[in-house]
Amino acid sequence: MKNKNNIHLSMLIFFIIVGCKMQLKNVKIENVKIYGNCGMCKKTIETAANIKNEAQLDWNMDTKVAAVSYDSNKTNIDAILKRVALAGYDNERFIAPDPSYNNLHSCCQYERKKYVIVALPIDTTKNRQDTANNNINTISKTNPIAAVYTAYFAIKDALIKDDRTTASNKSKMLTDAIENVKMDKLTPEQHISWMELSNKLKLYANNITNAKDISSQREYFSSLSINIFQLIKVLKTSEIIYYVHCPMYNDGKGADWLSKEKLIQNPYFGSSMLTCGKIQETIK
Repeated sequence: MKNKNNIHLSMLIFFIIVGCKMQLKNVKIENVKIYGNCGMCKKTIETAANIKNEAQLDWNMDTKVAAVSYDSNKTNIDAILKRVALAGYDNERFIAPDPSYNNLHSCCQYERKKYVIVALPIDTTKNRQDTANNNINTISKTNPIAAVYTAYFAIKDALIKDDRTTASNKSKMLTDAIENVKMDKLTPEQHISWMELSNKLKLYANNITNAKDISSQREYFSSLSINIFQLIKVLKTSEIIYYVHCPMYNDGKGADWLSKEKLIQNPYFGSSMLTCGKIQETIK
């Protein structure tokens, strides 16, 4: 009877896995090594990796091998394993940031090993960590994050000129810049901030692109600016950036934007109230 029950359970698990894969299109399947200890690890790893209609991961606690199925038109194995690493779990491609590993429950803190491939580096000496801290808030012009900021400022300039078409085109440029950010070039702290904010940035960029009128674009730009401000506090540019507040926008509720110029030019009112605004913070 016990064997019969085990057979039924195995068949049920098989059909569940098959059913999940059937929801995916352009399916690609890979087996990868992910380090962990227990059932709690399994839940955390799979939660970090799995996205409906995009990626499905099943981790074996005994072998430490995960079967990963994903839609190759929507994602790739690196993106999936980076999410796993950010959740605290070293794998065959990426090492988890120290803070993520340290936040794991004590029973989940597996024995860490040395790896050849290090895309989310662990600094093992004080000197290396000091160097990382000194450079953590500097983005060079060759870094793809700089392209994100460039596109944002281009949208801002278009709204200042009351130019809906250009704002729409520049928001497409922002979407492209977001998608082309090379995350393996970011430090662990930067990587975490980017993962938290990038989807929001893309959403508001797409909304600006598809907006039918400039007033709607300005509304979405307000939300975009909030998230760009949060991003730039961690991933600063080599330039001085001004955080500016407009008290009149949205029926007196106000809105903010970022500018590379100290001169006030309001993207929310354009030519009708160009100089309305006050610098709230200077980001150096």
